[in-house]
Amino acid sequence: MLSRMVAGVTARWSAPGGYREVLGVSLPLVAGMASTTVMEFTDRLFLSHYSVEAIAAATPAAVVHLLFLLTCMGITGYAGVFIAQYIGSGAPHRVGVALWQGLLMAFFFGACLALLWFAAPAIFAFAGHLPAVQAGEVAYFRMLALGSVLALGNSCLGGFFSGQGRTRPVMLANFAAMAVHIPLDYALIYGEWGLPEMGIEGAGLSMILSWAVTSLLLGGMVFTRRNERCFRVWSGRGFERALFLRMARYGLPSGINGFAELFSVTWFVFLVGELGETALAATNITFSINMVAFLPMMGMNIAVGSMVGQAMGRGSPAGAERVTASTLHVAMAWMLGLSLFFFLTPGPLYDLFLSGGAQDPAVLAQKAEIRAMGVVLLRFVAVYCLLDAVTIVYTGALKGAGDTWFVMWNMLLGCLVWLVLPTLALRASGLMTLNTLWAAFTAFILLLAVVSWLRFRRGAWKRLRLVETAHRLPDA
Repeated sequence: MLSRMVAGVTARWSAPGGYREVLGVSLPLVAGMASTTVMEFTDRLFLSHYSVEAIAAATPAAVVHLLFLLTCMGITGYAGVFIAQYIGSGAPHRVGVALWQGLLMAFFFGACLALLWFAAPAIFAFAGHLPAVQAGEVAYFRMLALGSVLALGNSCLGGFFSGQGRTRPVMLANFAAMAVHIPLDYALIYGEWGLPEMGIEGAGLSMILSWAVTSLLLGGMVFTRRNERCFRVWSGRGFERALFLRMARYGLPSGINGFAELFSVTWFVFLVGELGETALAATNITFSINMVAFLPMMGMNIAVGSMVGQAMGRGSPAGAERVTASTLHVAMAWMLGLSLFFFLTPGPLYDLFLSGGAQDPAVLAQKAEIRAMGVVLLRFVAVYCLLDAVTIVYTGALKGAGDTWFVMWNMLLGCLVWLVLPTLALRASGLMTLNTLWAAFTAFILLLAVVSWLRFRRGAWKRLRLVETAHRLPDA
């Protein structure tokens, strides 16, 4: 049996849509997302040593910002799927046009998100957190909202490369951003090296500057003479109504899916906030550690979407199935290792966030309580990481084929029926504790994974055509 497994892995390694192809496209994206993970992780690490109020405020503010950002990024970043399908269908001259439709969307939505500066106090007053936590939430959110246009533009520029299966430039730009962010984050939070002490607001400013570095590097690599000759990246600028509306038609559900996905986390975090500052801090640290698994997986989500998009552009649903299966195998291997790590070593991971700082007995007692809660919570994460991998890979594949409306409805209805209503029932019945909330969240992840797998297996996505140059499907 073992020899058959080894033979199967060896055969799949070099086959079309096999592991080598998947790793070649996904590893640079995973590494790039890992750099974002490191930035998020160090950001929370620095803030956790700055004050309990700062770490308690950071995750709610970041999640609410992502709630808006990913809604828009689902629309603007969908340019990468169109680019992949144009490449697969042999129409590279349409790539620049698709890129510019995404950039125009990014400029518009970026301006809209910047206006959320004025709504920030009302948004976080709704959560009812302690005044000191609310003040940090507002300050951090405002900085992130101002820089959103850069993040949205980066999603389009990155899609130019990922759509072609050339993912190394995205990785290099993200690594450069990480190299800038980490020291600057520390300096602006604590006021080192002649810079002002800005606390949580400094963490937001350093994130904006790292996004700016990514924009400069990606822009420099996209707008070259070679890319102009091959893809019309400059001469293709301008508004093309038919393509813009088609991208919006398929990208909008992707954006709403991002909204529903982050809304589920936001809803969950706000409910945990009702249990007190200690429970909220433990949950925030747990999600920060969870990002080590989640954000790299988003690199695989983008990669499988690109590879499925190219296969569908060639008119090859069978090729899309092969590359999706290979990506799932790689993703499950990664998540299995991390799940075991989280399950076996939760205490030392929490000590990274809780060691040092004030030695006041009350503070030490609070940190010990946070650690005890966190050990249990991280074992919930160890369980649902594997389920999350299934959802991430299959939703990426469905988006790459254009089945974005199903992905949207799965997340919207799932969020309402499988998370919001059960947690409301827990609160109304007096059974709402930190552990019951996390159990409900894990069940929600399980149901999303099952439904995504069933949708992909039934194959309705095989009949979709996004671009006008796509090759005829075998059953057409």
